[in-house]
Amino acid sequence: MKQWIIAGAMMVMSGTMAMAEIVRIKASGDVASTMEALEAAVNGAGATVFARVDHAGGAAKVGLELAESQLLIFGNPKLGTPAMQADALAGLYLPLKVLVYADDDGDVWLAYEDPSEMLGDLNVPGDAEYLKKMAGALGKLTGKAAM
Repeated sequence: MKQWIIAGAMMVMSGTMAMAEIVRIKASGDVASTMEALEAAVNGAGATVFARVDHAGGAAKVGLELAESQLLIFGNPKLGTPAMQADALAGLYLPLKVLVYADDDGDVWLAYEDPSEMLGDLNVPGDAEYLKKMAGALGKLTGKAAM
């Protein structure tokens, strides 16, 4: 019996990954204008926008309410490919994502996961230059969009 309990606990522990640090930047505009600024900054930096997801719009289509919330999915294969070469599971986390949302007080935020922590449980070298570049790009892009 004791062996089964230990085995079960190990399976649960091995199946859960630590949540990466979430970086939040307060924005001065509303969700729509902040997302427009973010998308423009991403395009201006030469990255590829893969999708823009309107969570609140999706909720409204099924008769549910959700505070404004949009997700931008984007990337640069020059940065993401080396991470996926190091560990194919990096493809679960890439391309990069930034959430723009309104909190309960009506404040607007940009939020993203720190790339080093996001990929930290994988076989991706923690000191890889591409991780530093990803983090730098996320900081610059969200900084521009927050103004």
